[in-house]
Amino acid sequence: MKQPTKAIICAAGLGTRFLPQTKAMPKEMLPLIDRPVIQVIVEQAVAAGVTEIIIVTGSTKRAIEDHFDRSDELEAELREKGKQDKADEIKRIAELANFVYIRQKGSPKGNARPILNARHLINDDEPFFVFFADDFFRSKTPWPLQLKAAHQKTGKSVISLIEVEKKDADKYGMAMLADDMGGNLFRLGGLVEKPGEEKTPSQFASVGSYLLTPEIWEYLEKEEVGVGGEISLPDSLNQLAASGEVYGQFIEGVWHDTGDQLKYIKAVIDLALESDVYGDQLRDFLRKRLG
Repeated sequence: MKQPTKAIICAAGLGTRFLPQTKAMPKEMLPLIDRPVIQVIVEQAVAAGVTEIIIVTGSTKRAIEDHFDRSDELEAELREKGKQDKADEIKRIAELANFVYIRQKGSPKGNARPILNARHLINDDEPFFVFFADDFFRSKTPWPLQLKAAHQKTGKSVISLIEVEKKDADKYGMAMLADDMGGNLFRLGGLVEKPGEEKTPSQFASVGSYLLTPEIWEYLEKEEVGVGGEISLPDSLNQLAASGEVYGQFIEGVWHDTGDQLKYIKAVIDLALESDVYGDQLRDFLRKRLG
């Protein structure tokens, strides 16, 4: 079975919820303590064997390219000041993978568009990861590795699943479970977009991480327009599920969405509380502040 070595990261959104902060800085560069959100995603993808990162960006995203580029002047200055660890870290980030940048373009728009923009960089016979740069998991086992393990069992496309309360089923694409394969792995009948509490087929929601097989291209390349006049990856996955097989893997870990202010704040606090350096101090501060 061919192993996935490429990942597409969709990072062209405007980040309007974070304006004016995102007027000059991409939302993907918002810091999780000392690392931007997109770096967390890249590091976890690399842990799953990815060697080529394809980032689909927009015109205001130059800071992403700069972040993953070498900075000889900065490294030299840090070493002169005796900050070898900082210099080594800057170098390490640039050497995580081979980075390729593409500007998102074309219409109709939708969350399938950046994947299609990267089509020419994906071979016809290779599986590949897709990540949306708003969300990630804090997990002992990197979540792309969990997707990869599910793909190795099935040989098919796999999507990330989280469990949510039924009352929140109006916020997610909810999974129709066809077969329980064990190990929190399910064959899916498809996804139902924001069905609501009464109509949801399960309590498992799809979130923005995928390991896709080449079969998906047949459906993506049709560019069929769906709800809102956009082309949608879930629509293509539903077509694939109807004619073949698609699986969902419940991810062991804590899922974070950094797409709005409150969720971003929660993600920062969660990671800070887990820190060996300042977790205890933050915990004490929060107790006093809330008390």
